Amino acid sequence: MIAVRDPVGTGLIASLARPGGNVTGVSGYAGLEIVAKQLELLKETVPKIRRVAILSNPANAYHQLAIREVNVAARSLGVQLQLLEARGPNEFDGAFAAMAKERVGALLVLSDSMLNSHRTRLADLAARSRLPAAYGVRESVEAGGLMSYGPSFLDFYRRSAAYVDISKHAGRVNDESILVDEIAA
Repeated sequence: MIAVRDPVGTGLIASLARPGGNVTGVSGYAGLEIVAKQLELLKETVPKIRRVAILSNPANAYHQLAIREVNVAARSLGVQLQLLEARGPNEFDGAFAAMAKERVGALLVLSDSMLNSHRTRLADLAARSRLPAAYGVRESVEAGGLMSYGPSFLDFYRRSAAYVDISKHAGRVNDESILVDEIAA
């Protein structure tokens, strides 16, 4: 696994200490509290916001857990959430149109490989909509986003290369070693 946000909560592994099975890699798990902190920092940056849009990918199992956590944080911060979903970039314009219609004051983009890969477009849409936005990865700020609180996925990928190298040289003779060799090639 590479940069899986909550491998335990989503059922991928039994525990971080003892994952079980044939899973190794780098988890992006910093606790569900990280999304609450993202919302809190957004509220500190724009203290007068009352409505915040949350952009998530419904295909991401972690997002269901994160939304529950961010709902708790929203109540304590006195903000109302508007949950919006996008399974792909073709749904971004509709999500931003809904944000404008509902007059949200800010945006929180949950971290997801699809959303992260379109970070420049999302940052541009937020800027055009004049929405202060917080993101879950540093690369979103480098792409023009306002702020982020979370890990760097590029660092995860760099660190994960070491796991591929270790697995490749582990001397395995089962079917997994073939898959690892193909990935490493």
